[in-house]
Amino acid sequence: MIEYSSIFHRPTDNFAYPFREELLHIRLKTKKNNISKAELLYGDQYEWSDDSWVSFKQELHKIGSDFLYDYWHIEIRPPYKRLRYGFILHSGNEQTTYTEKGFFQEPPQDPGYYFCFPYLHASEVFRAPNWVKDTVWYQIFPERFANGDESINPPNTLEWGSTAPSPDNFFGGDFQGVMNHLDYLKDLGITGIYFTPIFKAYSNHKYDTIDYFEIDPQFGSKGVFKQLVEKCHKNGIRVMLDAVFNHCGYYFEPFQDVLKNGENSRYGHWFHINEFPLKGGERPNYSTFAFVESMPKLNTQNPEVKEYLLEVGRYWVKEFDIDGWRLDVANEVDHQFWRDFRREVKKIKPDLYILGEVWHDAMPWLRGDQFDAVMNYPFLTNVINFFAKETISSKEFTEKMTAVLFQYPATVNEATFNLIGSHDTPRILTECGENVNKVKLIFTFLLTFIGTPCIYYGDEIGLTGEMDPGCRKCMQWEKENQNRDLFRHVQRLIKLRSKEKLLSNEGQIELLTPAENSSCVSFIKSTGEESVFVVLNSSGNEAKFSIPFNLKGKKVTNLLDGTVFASEAEHHYIPLKGYEHAIFKF
Repeated sequence: MIEYSSIFHRPTDNFAYPFREELLHIRLKTKKNNISKAELLYGDQYEWSDDSWVSFKQELHKIGSDFLYDYWHIEIRPPYKRLRYGFILHSGNEQTTYTEKGFFQEPPQDPGYYFCFPYLHASEVFRAPNWVKDTVWYQIFPERFANGDESINPPNTLEWGSTAPSPDNFFGGDFQGVMNHLDYLKDLGITGIYFTPIFKAYSNHKYDTIDYFEIDPQFGSKGVFKQLVEKCHKNGIRVMLDAVFNHCGYYFEPFQDVLKNGENSRYGHWFHINEFPLKGGERPNYSTFAFVESMPKLNTQNPEVKEYLLEVGRYWVKEFDIDGWRLDVANEVDHQFWRDFRREVKKIKPDLYILGEVWHDAMPWLRGDQFDAVMNYPFLTNVINFFAKETISSKEFTEKMTAVLFQYPATVNEATFNLIGSHDTPRILTECGENVNKVKLIFTFLLTFIGTPCIYYGDEIGLTGEMDPGCRKCMQWEKENQNRDLFRHVQRLIKLRSKEKLLSNEGQIELLTPAENSSCVSFIKSTGEESVFVVLNSSGNEAKFSIPFNLKGKKVTNLLDGTVFASEAEHHYIPLKGYEHAIFKF
């Protein structure tokens, strides 16, 4: 029996969107295992013949399931860039037609009853910068990456790596240190650096900005930073800076003026102040990041504040040719500010990447008028729970990742920022109980999945560390203290990803439902003509994986060793050792 209450579609966002200038993606959600077949009934509302609406039918493809729902997908080329459409759904002997105006036994003849995609405008195709899809990012916490110029060390700088990181100790990491190790990053295969904040600030993490137009003296001068960006670009490496526009630091000059002059300060409306005089403590009487008294929240709807911050966005793009902005606590800043921010920075550099820090469903920021992508924390959560902590099964992992993919349009997924660790999370090796084989498998998944992957500095050589501040250790530069086998594993995967476009962001991705009690997860990426298949054994025990499609008569290439064979059998089994993976192209 059809479960009508579970059927859902809306003609916008992740359910209906322009994929290319001529192509439309349409998706549908139904109760798991309830609908056996779904067809799209569609046509142009103005096309009639013999007093009947001209319509066509095409079958949708089930692209996956989660715990509750099946997800259906179709790519369609609207005949006149306009579309009216509905869904003919089958379950056993039962059939219904789902339209904007409800369910009908027989398909209505009036196109006015159907869902409407009014017009496919080229300008409304979501376009993140094309280069991002092929970028492998490396996140650098500047204070802890490398000390290249001891003459600019802040007071009381400690010897490099001499003690554990704390919220208030300094080791003297700087821009010269990064420049000294660009060859290392290039050798690894990195094509993008994401720097946590570099602006003048009080703390070692620099998320408490004092001056948005000045570089913190402990990192170097503007001249050195410009030189760093130029050297990165010459080595094929893009540069993304971190901006904190939600809040400033305690020593930000306008906030100091308010502290000094109270109600008479000309900057009073730069902040969200409940009463004067200002009082900090456990619950400040002014808005802050969380309840941190030293991080007062900025009023981005105030015209002066807005123009100040927009000029910050423009300045670093114009003067230093940066390639991206990562936006801290982006979900707590008003949407109109971000719309204006996008317009202003893209005027200067149209292919600038705008990345928002949003930990939850971010669709409101991803409609093409604000961000190009968000940090994919649901990806991180599922990877940790499955590969590292083993708290969910392969079936649950597949279902949860399918739901993550369906949450956004494919155009968004291509540029979403996938991470397995950051300055805000425990180190991946620590999460894995220091099991390096698990870490290798996680890197394999990260570097073959859809999206733009990011490596947190040091994870590729086996740094450990608990939650902040433990995850902010000094980078280990002595090769004898690095896990070089892990480094080479990551290096090989990045090289393979750069050579085989289906392993980066070509084709459509589908996670495959695992067999009952299987320790393996797998996915396929396909253009319709070529496909890449990835399977990973999350267990330390051997596994025998049954390939769930017919390869008979197809040429199959093992991308890990380059061997080629022509398949003669209809069914294939892949033997996998503990924590082993396989990648095939056919």
